[in-house]
Amino acid sequence: MRRRGVTVLLGALLTTLLSIGVLGAPIPYVVLGPGPTVNTLGKENGKEVIQVTGRQTSTSAGQLRLTTVGVQPTVKLRSAIQGWFSDDEAVVPRELVYPPGESQEQVEERNAEDFKVSQSSAETAALRELGFPVQVVVKTVAADGPAAGVLKPGDVLTSVDGQPVPVAARLTELIRAKPAGSALAIGYTRGGVAATAQVTSREQDGRPRIGVEIEQQQPHPFTLAIDLEDIGGPSAGLMFALGIVDKLTPEDLTGGKVIAGTGTIDDTGRVGPIGGIAQKLVGAKEAGATAFLVPAGNCAEAVRNPQPGLPMLRVGSLDEALVALETLRAGGQPTRC
Repeated sequence: MRRRGVTVLLGALLTTLLSIGVLGAPIPYVVLGPGPTVNTLGKENGKEVIQVTGRQTSTSAGQLRLTTVGVQPTVKLRSAIQGWFSDDEAVVPRELVYPPGESQEQVEERNAEDFKVSQSSAETAALRELGFPVQVVVKTVAADGPAAGVLKPGDVLTSVDGQPVPVAARLTELIRAKPAGSALAIGYTRGGVAATAQVTSREQDGRPRIGVEIEQQQPHPFTLAIDLEDIGGPSAGLMFALGIVDKLTPEDLTGGKVIAGTGTIDDTGRVGPIGGIAQKLVGAKEAGATAFLVPAGNCAEAVRNPQPGLPMLRVGSLDEALVALETLRAGGQPTRC
């Protein structure tokens, strides 16, 4: 009997040790959870997030908080099980966050670059909203290209076949919308004088081109910078743009409330969907938000993951976000998800 008891005890101990080993083994998943939120109208690490020099700025009684997702890159089975049973976390295959063939460092570098691009687009969209238009300027003209002898460096390109060119990307879209060999009416200004030139596109590297290198300019009589570290990805664009508009106009966009949100933004102000909306809603709720700006493309997922007492406002552009905030301030009901 004593020998049998020892055997049972040893078996139980061995089972426990095996269980601990299995539970402690890494698995090919990551855990997503609510990340930090940042008030784009305030300070982070003692520095203003949005910095303006050369122009008076306004102050806000409320907050415009960008939201983030925290990623646990190395996951053991124990943590995964906890995440699966958590309402605030999500367990997803590792390759969705860290694609095969890319190291964690490479992914973080790409996220940092995306973050810089989102800042640039936020500035462009916000300044366009404030009346500072983008100028698409010819930087160089290829000597043997279609535009040689027609366009010159310094020309401001304004249209293609009557379609306006509000940003550089739109010029490229319009040229590529017709096959190589198409005659295009290129509107431009030179020395303040408007003109139109006929340029026939030519195929180069498999795409229609007109043989010019362009740069995007947006003259404004002040300097603008965004200073925020340790955050990556493009999803803060909308909240940066709103923060810039708030600081450079007398109106308090927040109405004294804590407004959170997320969404990519392009130079024209279009808001795009992001990942981790469920976790961002949790983070916003924990930060005291009273409303959340949701990209239109994320509404279906957001509706499946609501937070009690946190209205989800549907926005597809910077203009729509501004209208939603104006409606809130007036006591109305903005469009919801």
